[in-house]
Amino acid sequence: MITIHMTAASKVGCVRSQNEDMVLLGNHFVRNDKFETRVDLTNGDRYIVAVADGMGGHNRGDVASSDALHNLQFFFHDLPIGLNPEAINQMFIGWLDHINNIVASKGRSDEQYKGMGTTLVGLVFYEGEFYSLNCGDSRLYRFRDGELTQLTTDHSLSNMLGSSHHSNVITNCIGGGCSTSFMDIVKMTADVKEGDLYLLCSDGLTDMLPDSIITTLLSTGSDANNLCDAAVAAGGLDNVSCCIVQF
Repeated sequence: MITIHMTAASKVGCVRSQNEDMVLLGNHFVRNDKFETRVDLTNGDRYIVAVADGMGGHNRGDVASSDALHNLQFFFHDLPIGLNPEAINQMFIGWLDHINNIVASKGRSDEQYKGMGTTLVGLVFYEGEFYSLNCGDSRLYRFRDGELTQLTTDHSLSNMLGSSHHSNVITNCIGGGCSTSFMDIVKMTADVKEGDLYLLCSDGLTDMLPDSIITTLLSTGSDANNLCDAAVAAGGLDNVSCCIVQF
């Protein structure tokens, strides 16, 4: 049995008028709130944690992130049993095409939704295996033995150009007029160890707090709500959301 303790928080910040982020933990959705839970998983179980960052500057990013996570939650819990890693990969690729069509068609049918989009980063447990998911520039980190390591690659202009300074221009997302969306899906079971802590977050956290500060906060036992508060205190220029998963 695997025991996982999780905290999550999502806040509007100091500048934005609404929160376009959302967090999913199992069947629970978090926006403008905080949440804490613990689950015990056996090899036959499944569980998903994800953060979606609705695209600022586009219409109704809050709808895009909500649609993506609600659809993902239904899709994931409806997966057949007994899928191998290759089949899991294909199922998630198929889901990405499906949710892209949903977001795009909503924009075609109603002008207020035109161009809306969202990033997605996730951590999945399915029948004894762990997978990471990434589409956009939200991030998954591992915190182990006092060291913070980014596990996902930002799909952003700054990363494409090799710049260390983060750019809000992303090169991949769900919706947002992106006709060739893709998702990084990585099986990571062999790398998960007891005592590990995983952090999923929108760029509202990492734009406000450097990795060194996040490391210090995690080292002193800060939960997701503490991290979000620290990002808001540092300026809160964007919505900020994160989820901490502790094995």
